[in-house]
Amino acid sequence: MKWETKTSAEIAALDRTIPVVLSIAAIEQHGPHLALETDAVIGAHYLERLDARLGEKVLILPQVKVGCSEHHMEFAGTLSVSHEAFMAYVADIVNSVVRHGFRNIVILNSHGGNQAVGGLLLEKLGAAHRECRIAFFTWWRLAGPELRSVRESAPGGLGHACEFETSVMLSAKPEDVRREKIGGHSSAKTFDWDFGDMLIADRGTLFRTMAEKTNGTGVAGDPSLATAEKGAAITEAVVDQLAKVVTDLVAAGPKPVVPIVVAS
Repeated sequence: MKWETKTSAEIAALDRTIPVVLSIAAIEQHGPHLALETDAVIGAHYLERLDARLGEKVLILPQVKVGCSEHHMEFAGTLSVSHEAFMAYVADIVNSVVRHGFRNIVILNSHGGNQAVGGLLLEKLGAAHRECRIAFFTWWRLAGPELRSVRESAPGGLGHACEFETSVMLSAKPEDVRREKIGGHSSAKTFDWDFGDMLIADRGTLFRTMAEKTNGTGVAGDPSLATAEKGAAITEAVVDQLAKVVTDLVAAGPKPVVPIVVAS
């Protein structure tokens, strides 16, 4: 169900245990072959499929399209908001949902630059609303184990406008893909401890802009291996895991109150 397509009375009549899902994304450069809306399209695509599968068992909020993309601002067309503005805006949306009585809230992220601020947002919202279950996921981490069998690229091949993102776009919105401009592997490696990708955790993080990470191409990874078939498989894996999260939250029932035991 879509939040914005309901009337006020229809929202009021809903069971408050229904999980409410919010997509947070970005409008930013994705190399020469993908549109600025890539992250937003991918996040919305997953939730459209989730909605088609679960129907009245899930409630989907309007998407937050623009996220934290300062590290992409060297590329024309990128839009970005500060971490403080992003946190305040998303928190106010979630606070509104909580004020209406909903207690299961899922934030689905489709942009790497939102991960750090998303973690902090989760800590703040969780502490403020102890009566709620609030969860935060980035899609490639949510379905990480299942996606390992889909990848063909070598380590470093999954990053930005890469094998995975290009594949999902070929499946979800092929008209946004400039196929003739898809290149090969692109990256600018620095230290071993800063080397990772969507499915390979790095030991630490060295701050670099996307221009620095990609030698100015805007592409981190290998989009040449992308196919629409992979995009469909990725979507299926992510939606399977999202559906499990939603059903788990409902099955868990009301969040128990944990008593504070003070030692005498």
